Formats: sequence, C-alpha cells, structure tokens
Amino acid sequence: MKVARKVAIVTGGGNGIGGAIAERLAEQGARVLVADLDPKAATAVADRINERHSGSALAEGADIADSEQIRRVIERAETELGPVDLYFANAGIGGAPGLDADDASWDRAFDVNVRAHIRAAQQLVPGWVERGEGYFVTTASAAGLLTQIGSATYSVTKHAAVAFAEWLSVTYGDRGVRVSCLCPMGVETKLMRSGEDSGDPLGIAATRAVISAGDVLQPAEVADIVLDAVDRETFLILPHESVLTMYRQKSSDYDRWLRGMRRYQSSLLEHA
Repeated sequence: MKVARKVAIVTGGGNGIGGAIAERLAEQGARVLVADLDPKAATAVADRINERHSGSALAEGADIADSEQIRRVIERAETELGPVDLYFANAGIGGAPGLDADDASWDRAFDVNVRAHIRAAQQLVPGWVERGEGYFVTTASAAGLLTQIGSATYSVTKHAAVAFAEWLSVTYGDRGVRVSCLCPMGVETKLMRSGEDSGDPLGIAATRAVISAGDVLQPAEVADIVLDAVDRETFLILPHESVLTMYRQKSSDYDRWLRGMRRYQSSLLEHA
C-alpha cells in the first residue's frame, strides 16, 4: 500500500516507535492522527510534523484500550482528515517481573497490548471490507514469537497480539484488509529500559537480555523498516533478522530451546 494521501491513526504515537512512524507517514504524504495517553506528548509530535508538513497531523489524548475512546479517535480522524486507511496499534505496556503481577495488572496488560487491537479492529474492519481496502499494523515484539525473560504479562500478551494479527490476516486478508505484525527486539525506548529501572534481578536480566541479543535500534530506524514493509504488504516485520533464526530454532526443537533459554536466564541473573 502506498501511504501518500492516506489517513492513518498511530496509537502510542507520543514517543518511541509510534512517534517515529507518525513522522515517517507524514514525510511520505499521509495525514496522521497521533493518539497517546499523554496528550502533551501527542501534541508535541503532531506539532513537529505540522512544522514540516502543514496540516498533516492531529493530536488526541486517549486511552486506546477503551472502546469509546477508540471510537472518538476514529471519528475525529474521519471528520477532520477523511476515512481511516491505516491503523497502527502501537501502544503497549510492560509489566512486573516474576509472578508478582496482580489481577489488575494482568487485566491492564491484556487491555492495552491485546484488547485495544481487537476493539479497534471491531470498529474499522467492517468498513474496510465494505470499501475493499484497509491496513492494520500491530506492534507486538520478538517476545511474542520467542518469550520475554522477566515479565510474564508482557510475554503472554505479546504472544496474544501476534495471534490476533495472524487471525485477522487469515480471516480478512482475501477481503481487502492487509495486516502486518511488527516484532522487534531492542529498540531505544523507555519501555526497553523499564526492567533495568525496576531494581528487580529478573527485571535487570530482562533488559540485559534484550541489549545483549542484538543491536539496539533507534525508533526512526524501525519506522523506516515498518513503512517499507507496509509498501510491500509484508505480514511479519522483523527489524532484527536474528529473530527469525531463533524462531526457527525454537520450532525445530522446543525442548532444546527451552533448556537453552533457562541457561541463558541463569547466566544473566548471575550478573544482575
């Protein structure tokens, strides 16, 4: 899909990967609504875009896990920019390491990392099918294909995000709905550093695992890869090519892979 003259919504667009994607979309001629839980962050990104591409961006403070707030974001985009062509479900949260997360934390992780995608798709996909075109881009994680040392809530919900993207593609891919799923490893964002900042040995090990597994990319580098994948309509977007190798190793011998991950975790904890 060519994004020029298209209308896109980017959630979690106030910083990191989301902010970089919003800027790249505008550079390629798209009109963008930047949505973020932090309205000031969303406004800062939109203002930066509009300085370079006047009238290309709107900002909206919203909790995109809430169905009514998703509806409000979509309605504003449609009213002021036009019918939504692309939805980047990019907002995400981490989680406490170990088994310490309570029910409320699990619910919030599922709401932001999974149900937000489902709720947005429920509102957008019927219209896309009717129009014969639309694009849903999920930001998951390499943790959704492999696993995440440290946070169970993050690993489990990112697996679920990948699964929903797969289902969406299988179910609607022949009806005009394109789907891509972004699964990076280390990207220099606040979320990547959250485990290290927790002070918990498992959290520290989680951040070290990501940093030591491959190059830590800048959000702008990831955004370039995402927009190229959208242009080619590629489902699985892997900014770190080694993830595919590890994923193949996992699927070829699951027990061996699990033993290796346990050894890897132990080595990280020794230095946490």
